[in-house]
Amino acid sequence: MGQWTPVVGMIGLALVIGVTIVLSGPVGKALAEWIRGWTRTDQQWMAMKAAKHGVALGGDAERLLAEVDDLKRRVAEAEERLDFTERLLAKDRAAQRLAPPR
Repeated sequence: MGQWTPVVGMIGLALVIGVTIVLSGPVGKALAEWIRGWTRTDQQWMAMKAAKHGVALGGDAERLLAEVDDLKRRVAEAEERLDFTERLLAKDRAAQRLAPPR
């Protein structure tokens, strides 16, 4: 077992040096950018995608994003109201089914 210790140590050192060299180059920069992208907001993500395709986001795009956010909020409110109405109607039907016959 004592004969393998220096070999394992050299392999470990070579791996650490190799990973350090690779991560300090373009691969490391790409990896850092990818990880940094996890925390981007929706607007930043859209701006990045638009820039990738050569589209510059201006005031219109920001206005549209705000409008989309407003529409999302309104749809969520409508869903809540629909759920409430469905529950109310289900209660009424259950009460009718349980009522004594006429």
